[in-house]
Amino acid sequence: MLHLKEFKIMSRVSVIQNFIIIASRNLFSGNRKRMNMVSKRKFISFIPYIYIGLVFVLFSCTGGGSNKITETPTSGDIKIIVDESFLPLFETEVNTFTSIYHYAKITPIYKPEVDVINDFMNDSVKVIATSKKLTDDQIKYLRDTLIIARTSTFAYDALALVTNKENYDTLIKYDAIKDIFVGKIKSWKEIDRKSRLDDISVVFDNSKSGNIRYFKERFEIKEKLPQNFFAVKSNKEVIDFVSRNKNAIGVVSVNWISDKDDSLSMSFIKKINVLAISQPYLDDKSYYRPYQGSIYDKSYPFVREIYLISREEFVGLGRGFIQWACAEQGQRIVLKSGLVPATMPIRLVQIKK
Repeated sequence: MLHLKEFKIMSRVSVIQNFIIIASRNLFSGNRKRMNMVSKRKFISFIPYIYIGLVFVLFSCTGGGSNKITETPTSGDIKIIVDESFLPLFETEVNTFTSIYHYAKITPIYKPEVDVINDFMNDSVKVIATSKKLTDDQIKYLRDTLIIARTSTFAYDALALVTNKENYDTLIKYDAIKDIFVGKIKSWKEIDRKSRLDDISVVFDNSKSGNIRYFKERFEIKEKLPQNFFAVKSNKEVIDFVSRNKNAIGVVSVNWISDKDDSLSMSFIKKINVLAISQPYLDDKSYYRPYQGSIYDKSYPFVREIYLISREEFVGLGRGFIQWACAEQGQRIVLKSGLVPATMPIRLVQIKK
């Protein structure tokens, strides 16, 4: 006994079959005098292919919805790839979003910047979070394949320079930082003759890191970094290394140490010093740490943007997450984390001691 669905499909097939037969009869009757037998045979031989094509389309449209898009801006199952530097922030963003929208599952995968961009260009993922914009060549390549990459500025971050607790000099000039990165300064005594420390070891999170890429572009370093630069595997390992080595200076994303309500962030900040940096080319004797106020007005010199980039071809869960993260709820999480929201105005309050 046929099910109702099977009966409907068979009925539609019969209608299509009858349509082909009637159309064929009408065509031949109207052109009988002009058509030779060869043309008739060719047309008749082509009819089965028309029939098969129409039946294939019919079954594709009524085959239980297997090809139907079930993803929406608030439901579905996707992965996003995030620069490892922003792990603390995006753990909170994703967990909050999925706790509000119970039918949404977002799996964040954390990688260094080079791998994030490569995965995006290879279509391994539809949404990424990174501090690096796509190049013009990358945008053109995507457009040539009919893909439009949509970039949203999500937040403002900063790169903190951290030192060991035994290093008591926590104020350092911008020019001294630049000289360390280009290899002109290699010892703490070259910064302060009275220093009891020795040769400087600079440690960063990964050889493919966006953190080190930022400084290479900032200081126009086109060659290899000096030999006293070392890569580990994560921002967390940078903090651990600096806390054990008194001559070290580390580069970390501020969101690892800026959330005062996060126990992990506060445990990190207790292990290291955060350097205050002067503004470039100014002798006003003012130094700034990467706090929200100095990130907002860019008085701290090493500020950068965080971008959310999508290559979705429809408004799916990835686009929904981006819209939410750039709206009020997502931006409040940015504010709480110690960073600066990109789309929501903030109010600076100066506290006089």
